[in-house]
Amino acid sequence: MRFLPHTKEDIASMLDVAGAKNLETLFSKIPKNCRMTKKPRLPDPLTEWEIYDYIVNLSKELPAAHEYKMFIGAGSYHHNIPSTIPFLLSRSEFYTAYTPYQPEISQGALQAVYEYQTLTAKLLGMDIANASLYDGASALAEALLMAIRIKKKTTVAVSAAIHPNYRRVIQTYFQPSGYTIIELPYLKNGCTDISAIDKIDDLAAIAIQSPNFFGCIEDLSYIKKQSQKIESLLIASFAEPISFGLYKNPGIQGADIVCGEGQSLGIPQSFGGPGLGMFATKMDYVRRMPGRLVGKTVDMDGREGFVLTLATREQHIRREKATSNICTNSSLNALAAAMYMASLGSTGMRELSRLNYDKTEYLKQSLVNVGFKLPFDSPTFNEFVVKPPKGFHKTYNRLLKKKFIAGLPLKRFYPELAGHYMMCATETVSRDDIDALVQEVRS
Repeated sequence: MRFLPHTKEDIASMLDVAGAKNLETLFSKIPKNCRMTKKPRLPDPLTEWEIYDYIVNLSKELPAAHEYKMFIGAGSYHHNIPSTIPFLLSRSEFYTAYTPYQPEISQGALQAVYEYQTLTAKLLGMDIANASLYDGASALAEALLMAIRIKKKTTVAVSAAIHPNYRRVIQTYFQPSGYTIIELPYLKNGCTDISAIDKIDDLAAIAIQSPNFFGCIEDLSYIKKQSQKIESLLIASFAEPISFGLYKNPGIQGADIVCGEGQSLGIPQSFGGPGLGMFATKMDYVRRMPGRLVGKTVDMDGREGFVLTLATREQHIRREKATSNICTNSSLNALAAAMYMASLGSTGMRELSRLNYDKTEYLKQSLVNVGFKLPFDSPTFNEFVVKPPKGFHKTYNRLLKKKFIAGLPLKRFYPELAGHYMMCATETVSRDDIDALVQEVRS
């Protein structure tokens, strides 16, 4: 029996506050083709074992991902994951990880988060990292709000070369806030045009992704110098943290806040989620940082211990006066990332990053050799934009039937780049895979 806790009077009162005459008016913003108008057609009840068999049979109808040769990234990357990580991660004391509210009885969980914070801060070149957020998109939105709190200004500038999905999340965050988002265009080299930032009034921060959505490496050091002239913060976003094994990390280049997606660090793609929001900043801004923070201390007997710190800023204590409403973190994924970073170490991360770069450059040159054009000439990592010869859309569909995913069409995200594709190659793509793709394109 379905239980509805709200009486008709409760519903009428809420509708009155929301300014809606009835429930139909309340949901009128949802397009009719997205709304359910009939009762769902559900099958007869099944036993537990019948449901299991049903799900297994459904899974057999799906194409096996490993059968495809994927040359697509766009914020979610296929990397090899050391077998030690899923093994350790499946241990019950980790797999049942939760957001600790009583830190004195969950020292293991707190220490694991502390190690993640330490490794993250080192990777990104920052003073302090939090216990993680939900994903790269929400981390960037929170970073922009943090910059507004720090600078007490109401406008932010966001690069058009930031992942389109990240920018949509920012818009969702900012729509009811009254703050202003100004989009910075990209140049002919694929990097962000910041020439007009000194003409923007009340600018709290400039948000740049590097490598950006096109795979291009942004000059964060130069952008930092320009942002200082107008007393704005530099927020460096990322979708591929492995690039910092080869290129200078954002902290070295002067970024004030660094945030992004950590899926590449030992977390499987899993049809698009869950992800890991990585977030780090300078110590000067630690009290303005959203999310949880684990610190290390000693007890009365001098024994080392771990504890949530600066927790008075969170909503479970300060409610509407809190710095942010983020009071949880992606504990299991953060732990996976910590295991991954610890497994590779700085040398392994550098070697892996170089391997990814070399694979991408080989794919890039191979495509150029068969008539593809490179619209952007900036250095890239993992992925790059190409303009194929005419008629490639037919070739693309033919390749798909042969289980090659030959890049991402960009028209959906950037109409001006209709006919352009973004290609990606990680260490999981072999030279033979690249040669096979090029041979199929040539034929």
